Amino acid sequence: MASAWDRFTLFSTSPHQWQGASYLYRFVGIAGRWRQSSWLLQWSELIGAGLLSIIFLLGPFVTTGLIGLLLTALAIYWLILTLSDERTIPRATPIHLLVWLYWSIAAIAVAFSPVKIAALSGWGKLSLFFLMFMAAARFLRSPKLAQGIITAILLVGLVVSSYGIRQQFMGVEQLATWNDPTSEMAGATRVYSYLGNPNLLASYLLPIFALSLGAVFAWRTWPQKALALTMVAVNGACLFFTQSRGGWIGVLLLSLTFLLLLYLWWQKYLPIFWQKWLLPLVLWSLVTLIVLALVSVEPLRIRVMSIFAGRKDSSNNFRLNVWSSVADMIRDRPILGIGPGNTAFKKIYPLYMQPKYSALSAYSIYLETLVETGIIGFGVFLWLIVTTINLGIRQIQTLRDQNNPFGFWLIAAIAGIVGILSHGFVDTVWYRPQINTLWWFLIALIASQYPVLPKIQAEDPSA
Repeated sequence: MASAWDRFTLFSTSPHQWQGASYLYRFVGIAGRWRQSSWLLQWSELIGAGLLSIIFLLGPFVTTGLIGLLLTALAIYWLILTLSDERTIPRATPIHLLVWLYWSIAAIAVAFSPVKIAALSGWGKLSLFFLMFMAAARFLRSPKLAQGIITAILLVGLVVSSYGIRQQFMGVEQLATWNDPTSEMAGATRVYSYLGNPNLLASYLLPIFALSLGAVFAWRTWPQKALALTMVAVNGACLFFTQSRGGWIGVLLLSLTFLLLLYLWWQKYLPIFWQKWLLPLVLWSLVTLIVLALVSVEPLRIRVMSIFAGRKDSSNNFRLNVWSSVADMIRDRPILGIGPGNTAFKKIYPLYMQPKYSALSAYSIYLETLVETGIIGFGVFLWLIVTTINLGIRQIQTLRDQNNPFGFWLIAAIAGIVGILSHGFVDTVWYRPQINTLWWFLIALIASQYPVLPKIQAEDPSA
């Protein structure tokens, strides 16, 4: 009998039975004959992976409108493939079920929103990201295609980080008052590369930093490993130069998660002594390095200590005032919220804001989810995160037993998710599609490795 935990995380459920009973699933395969006669769709998965890669390659350098068009093209392409697929190919996973449950709750929130048109716009954008997840989860089933897409993400991340480091040493105009004017760091440079904001740049780099760590172990040749180590150093340096306190918290917890999962990967192969003492020694060394850095690097110490300054720090004070107003918004519409999207937020927030504390978001992804979709949506959001991480850890153990290096990418995906969620406590970073697409990519990477993978690989010649 399945445990309560397995039932909660849907691991003991059979999504394929739900898929077979779904009304919408009946449309799968209706264009199958057309696909069999199509010359172009012989490379359907490769074309899809190419479209997905283009979104990441162009993301940091183009407008959000163009990213929206690319996401729309990918969604249409995924729909064409789905309608022409064989009905025997499994698609649904527990992650898919919870993603679509959240999407449905967001749709209901639109219906009850006090600003329906604005919420409908936000729901449309949310739908594009969900469809991107569906497409990515499909194309990432092929290890070769997954490697190619990840490589594209890492290379463009290297360009973004390199430009950020250049800004640090060459100087760059500060586009806003990002430091407390009364602080010793008031005139310090905070890099923002192509993202236009240091906090957003830090959040963008968190999943890329995690993937670059994964590349150190997943890539097999020494030149590849050297490139991966270079990426780790460059991405890490750029993250530091953003001076984003939320980003620093994110990278710290990301690194800790990565180390814990690496320990899980190698634990059974270690001598008994190292099984017992390796993790404590590594954690102690990490704490020692952090303490030494705080003692010896004054800018780091000043920024870290400002976290505990309360309202004496202008950034802290601003967020505390925004959070207070957002709490009032949640209290007035606790069940389904005001509807998804920052357009809806911008219409409702002025009714609650304190004077001189205007905001475009809740400055916390958790408060933002609560204010947009209420307690119901927030509950499903947390359920999705727990289920995704649980499935990822289970698959890491399976891939470890198979000695399959793809497990390192799953370690990186979970670490990247933890990093974004940690930064998300103090910033709403998902309104920028450059970051939101990476978030859903990490979720899709884990979903693509659902236990039906061996069967799919046997049918997929590109795997």
